[in-house]
Amino acid sequence: MDEDLDKEAIGHELAACIAEARELRASRASDAAPQDFTRLKEWQAARLARSYADLLASERYNPAAEFFLTDLYGPKDFRTRDEELARVVPIMVHVLPARALLTLLEAVKMDTLSESLDTAMVLALRKLGKSKRIDWPAYVAAYRSCGRKKDRELQITLIDQIGRTLDRLTRMPLIHFSLKLMSGPAHLAGLGALHSFLQRGFDAFSDMKGADEFLEIVIERETALMKEMFANPNARNPA
Repeated sequence: MDEDLDKEAIGHELAACIAEARELRASRASDAAPQDFTRLKEWQAARLARSYADLLASERYNPAAEFFLTDLYGPKDFRTRDEELARVVPIMVHVLPARALLTLLEAVKMDTLSESLDTAMVLALRKLGKSKRIDWPAYVAAYRSCGRKKDRELQITLIDQIGRTLDRLTRMPLIHFSLKLMSGPAHLAGLGALHSFLQRGFDAFSDMKGADEFLEIVIERETALMKEMFANPNARNPA
C-alpha cells in the first residue's frame, strides 16, 4: 500500500543515487578512451536484443521489452533525465504518488549500479586487450574477473522491482490522467526527458495488461546466465 511508503525517505535516497550516478559519469570525462564505455553498452544491448528476440517479436510484450532494453538496460544516455531529476526532487516528493516516486528511485538505482558495473567491465576488458573488439569469450572472462556477484544479483532484482512497481502503477486510474495532464507543463518546464521516461514505462506496462509472465521470463533467463558465467569460464553464448 502507498501509505506504507515513506515519500521523504524515498526522496532523500533518490537525491543520493542521482548524485552518485552523475559522479560516475563525470569521472569518465577525463578517460583516455571514453568510447570504450559506449562500445560495451552497445555490445550488451545487442546481446539482450538477441536473447529477448521472442519478447520483442511479441505483440503483447514488445513495448515492455523495448522499455527495458532502451530505458533501463541499454546504451541510452541518462544525463538529461538525471539533471532534471536533481532539480526537482523536492517538488516531486510532494506532487508524485509514492509508487511513481519509487519507480524513479529504482530506475536511478539500476542506472547507477549498471554504470559502476560497466566501468569495472571496461577496465577488465582493457586488461585483456579486448575493449576495442569485444567478443563472447572476452566478455565472460571480464565478467568473471570483476566478481561482484551480489551486485549482479541486485541488478536482476531491480529489474523485477521496477517491473512490478510499473505494473502496480497501471492499476491506479489517476496516474494515467496525471501523466497526460503533466505532459505540456513538464516539457515547458524543461522536464521533458523525465516525463517521457515515466510515460513510456506506464504505457508499456499498461498495454501488456499483466506483467507476471514477462518478468518471470526475464528474471529466469538473466539469473541462469549470471550463474552460468560465474560457474563456467567457457559459458555458452545464449544468443
